[in-house]
Amino acid sequence: MRVAYWPGCVSRGFTPELHGSMEAVAPLLGLELVPLDRAACCGAGVIAEHNQELADTLNARTFALAQQVDGAELMMNICSTCQGAQSECQERLDANSAYRARVNATLDDAEPGLRYEKGLTNKNLLWLLVEELGLDALRAKVRRPLTNLRVGPFYGCYIVRPRARLGIDAEHPRDRYLHQVIETLGGTVIDYAGTYKCCGFPIVTMNKTASLRQAGTHLGDATDAEADCLVVPCPLCHLNLDLQQPQAAKVVGRPLAMPVLHLPQLLGLALGLEPKQLGMSKHVVKPTAVIDWSAAVVAAPAPA
Repeated sequence: MRVAYWPGCVSRGFTPELHGSMEAVAPLLGLELVPLDRAACCGAGVIAEHNQELADTLNARTFALAQQVDGAELMMNICSTCQGAQSECQERLDANSAYRARVNATLDDAEPGLRYEKGLTNKNLLWLLVEELGLDALRAKVRRPLTNLRVGPFYGCYIVRPRARLGIDAEHPRDRYLHQVIETLGGTVIDYAGTYKCCGFPIVTMNKTASLRQAGTHLGDATDAEADCLVVPCPLCHLNLDLQQPQAAKVVGRPLAMPVLHLPQLLGLALGLEPKQLGMSKHVVKPTAVIDWSAAVVAAPAPA
């Protein structure tokens, strides 16, 4: 499956191991990634607070670049913050032809011929796994079942609300997809209080203490529920829950040592890749220091 691939800013800047993990996992999933290297930041909702049309124009440009990729079946991202921000922009663009025409005129002035046509399909990797690849096909690709691994799903904000905009309904229970993927990979889902709550990143520059308290509370709740690790579909959540974890521990007044994996990293382990190939040595909380991935938790590789 050929996809126009939008990795987002964070996975290529602050956390390149996450982008690298997606590139390593893609061929194992049968995905051909065509990176949108010329695309701009989605704005993470911040730009829209100050200039909505600018944010919409930047994202319309990304959508237009995706639509130019020959043979791409859809646009895929690995950042739920991007998914949320882009879904909001796309909703406005698709609902108003006059507004879309004005945005396209701006694009054409800057890059003649570039325009966004209504109807692009843009999906987070999590959605693509369930809806395009399918859980049965994913299960068939597992080479190292995550036997006995207790995984806490952390959805964060942008991929679960608002439900109508994100297409969450009885036919598409996207707010349960992380649960389903964990189980498909052979892991055990651990529910805890923070599963659907904000990681705290959106307020880190305005109230860092509150941000760290949010992150520390979720990590502590997952620890109390005896999770071995958390898995997130968002690099920004990964930043706040992993990079900031030592500071969060001080704010909440308890020791924390919870590995936080981005979704492609969890996939990679189950598909037979080694922790080093997935950049786990770059994490602040080193997953390999907390869990013996080779024997204690993860089952031996299945026959090819």
